[in-house]
Amino acid sequence: MTFPATQLRHSLPLLLICDNLRDPGNLGTILRSAAGAGCSKVLLTKGCVDAWEPKVLRAGMGAHFQVPIINNLDWETVPRYLPDDTRVYVADNSGLHAQTQKSNKASDHGWICDQQLSKLHKYEEEEDEDLETGARKDWLPKLEVQSYDLDWTEAPAAVVIGGETHGLSLESLQLAESTGGKRLLIPVVPGVDSLNSAMAASILLFEGRRQLRLRAEHLSRDRS
Repeated sequence: MTFPATQLRHSLPLLLICDNLRDPGNLGTILRSAAGAGCSKVLLTKGCVDAWEPKVLRAGMGAHFQVPIINNLDWETVPRYLPDDTRVYVADNSGLHAQTQKSNKASDHGWICDQQLSKLHKYEEEEDEDLETGARKDWLPKLEVQSYDLDWTEAPAAVVIGGETHGLSLESLQLAESTGGKRLLIPVVPGVDSLNSAMAASILLFEGRRQLRLRAEHLSRDRS
């Protein structure tokens, strides 16, 4: 598929990775925001609803023809579609509260999708065994939390958005850790559990666009 020259000319070093997004309306809305923000590419992992499903097409309002979409990816192949030195960030769903939790089990934080349950039980059983011997095994990827409006676009950036029902996969957290990424927190008032995934994606993508625009303006002033 070819894409409009104007769109390609205004694309940014900003990618979106959709992880376990199963609601057609949400995915279509997210694709529309990705096109509007100038994302260079959208990657959909296995477990996401088909990007070309009719409800996704309707909600996308033409976004499918504005931004490259790569569908049905295994996590092992995702890095092949990322530019060199890309840092992967995950949209945070539990915030600073998760950092203060005593439990290190992913199931207590709501991070692991149902496809990972067997692996999750295996890891947690190993952790329990280590606790019995007095040696705790911290297997959950360690990702620093930072506010979404602090600078995170100094390198090519990819943002992972998880589905609302099943959340992020363990593989997404591992990829973020391996690239030096972080968890991006969008703070909400007490009593509100989380944002809709499409809204969270829109906020993060347009914040990334804002940061990149400011960086370009600063570089332009420095040169002049």
